[in-house]
Amino acid sequence: MTHENTRRVIGGLSAVAIAAGFAVTAGVGMAGAAPSSVSWADGNSNFTRTVSNTTPVEGEIVTTSMKFMRKALTVVEYVQAVKDFHPACMTYVDGSAKVDGSPRGLESQGADFVRVTGDWSVYPNIEPKSRTFEFSYKVGANCDRDVAMNTWTDYSGSLGSGSYPNKGTTVTVSKNVTTTALAAVPAGVQVGQAVPLTATVTGGAAGNNVEFFDGATKIGQGALDAAGVATLTWTPAERGAHSLSAKFGATAKAQGSQSAQQNIQVAQSDAVSSTTLAPITDAQVGRSSTLKATVSPAGAGGNVVFKDGAATLAEVPVGANGEAVYSWVPATPGAHAITATFSGRTGVTGSNTSANVTVAAQPAENSSSTTVLTVGENLKVGQASSVSAKVTPGNAGGSVTFKENGVVIGTANVDANGQASIAWTPAVAGQRSIAAEFSGVGTVNASADSVSVAVAEGNPGGENGGGTGSLGSLFGS
Repeated sequence: MTHENTRRVIGGLSAVAIAAGFAVTAGVGMAGAAPSSVSWADGNSNFTRTVSNTTPVEGEIVTTSMKFMRKALTVVEYVQAVKDFHPACMTYVDGSAKVDGSPRGLESQGADFVRVTGDWSVYPNIEPKSRTFEFSYKVGANCDRDVAMNTWTDYSGSLGSGSYPNKGTTVTVSKNVTTTALAAVPAGVQVGQAVPLTATVTGGAAGNNVEFFDGATKIGQGALDAAGVATLTWTPAERGAHSLSAKFGATAKAQGSQSAQQNIQVAQSDAVSSTTLAPITDAQVGRSSTLKATVSPAGAGGNVVFKDGAATLAEVPVGANGEAVYSWVPATPGAHAITATFSGRTGVTGSNTSANVTVAAQPAENSSSTTVLTVGENLKVGQASSVSAKVTPGNAGGSVTFKENGVVIGTANVDANGQASIAWTPAVAGQRSIAAEFSGVGTVNASADSVSVAVAEGNPGGENGGGTGSLGSLFGS
């Protein structure tokens, strides 16, 4: 056959494209689609091939069409097969093959082609005067970028066949447009503290690198995972203002991008504390032993939690001298593992210590005691109220430790009448558990009592609360 070739590139949905009957399938970024058509003659047949978008991006759908026509005053031809060629990095969209707008199953396909067969008549002067064959493909991640890749169509019919590798339109896949975002850095960053930095990139690929910056200084890099996330552990060496950002460098398949800067303040690192536990000697069931934890550096703030094994004994505020003291009355003889854990305070880290203590059995001649706790009525936040304990026998001596929800709120000595009292100013409204623990002394065993009281808000007319009650001796013989 002879070849007459006229090539024209058209923008938008041109008259030729519309006449060709191809379907524009929108993909990501389709608003910037650049259709292209090429027309030529071969013997007594005319052809127009159209590609919906010659500059797609990864993930978009590209549709090709070939319109077959006969010249006037010639004979009918029957198109029997059409083979459409596409770049191997593009994947045929299942079910997209159409003839004159009607779906048509494939006869065969390969890595770079699809083929339909049939018996479609094309007349020069009566309908149907043309046939349009259409196929769609998805742009793959493995397509080269900014490289023109050829597409074309072959056909065979009752009057012959034609192969047109030089009369297709090229497809040039554009680089991915990317965005980079740096996740918010947690507050309270300190010098010497490891800080996880996380950047998320859209449009990149697993294995691509992301660089992290503090101002203009690169502090490290991390590779994107399958979810498009890169991480870096940063340990600041200087206090003060820092400006963090993440940068995704351009690759062969993607454009570069950079996150907004994130301004943070890095504080000086906390002082490291140590906690020591004074020796615990002569521990005995039913008799008080002093637990004294000393925190260094000294200073008020934070609490020390004393434990006997897994059981919490008390939570005691640390005083200005760095000490927390608690009167412990063992309930069982034998080995006990005592721990003291300092919570830390502003500018000072937490720490802990432990000691193994052997508790002696209770002597047979010891006598029991009872403690009865009394809490004032009409309890209100911010208003002082009396908390007292009555210890029997009244002349035992010793001391009583008072607790609110397990936290020590005061200690008082037992007077000659068996009374021990403190002033308590509630800080929290609601139901509170108050306990009194008599230390025991000499041959008199320890005992305890607790009550639940209601604390009202500090405004007039608040709910009254209080009550007395005895749980009896907890440690009597």
